Amino acid sequence: MGLLDFVKEIGHKLFNRDEDAAEKIKKHIEAANPGITGLGVKFSNGVVYLSGQAASAEAMQKAVLLAGNVQGVSDVNIDGLQVPPVKEKVEYYVIKKGDTLSAIAKQYYGKANDYPRIFEANREVIKDANLIFPGQKIRIPLD
Repeated sequence: MGLLDFVKEIGHKLFNRDEDAAEKIKKHIEAANPGITGLGVKFSNGVVYLSGQAASAEAMQKAVLLAGNVQGVSDVNIDGLQVPPVKEKVEYYVIKKGDTLSAIAKQYYGKANDYPRIFEANREVIKDANLIFPGQKIRIPLD
């Protein structure tokens, strides 16, 4: 998997200077506590490099989304992250203008009322089901 891409101009504004980026992104990930021990974060030219031990594939995916949905980040590299085998099938989705979690749930699951499944899978990234933004990348559990 190695490198995942994001929209650099979109996302949460956490830092003003590249020198502060790694520390602020690390605090942002740790605050959500997705399940990464020994988390290491480096930042260079828009790329976040994550290292450490993920408790699960889901923990890794959430850490990637937390790091990637930050303004100024174009890619997240996970080559330094140790991850257990993936058990759950997941697809990534980039929010488009006019999207709602209900519409996305209808597209993937056939029922708009299944939107809580998407919300719960992205709780660390989406704090309010009604506050998603174009360019934001989320995970869609398919199992």
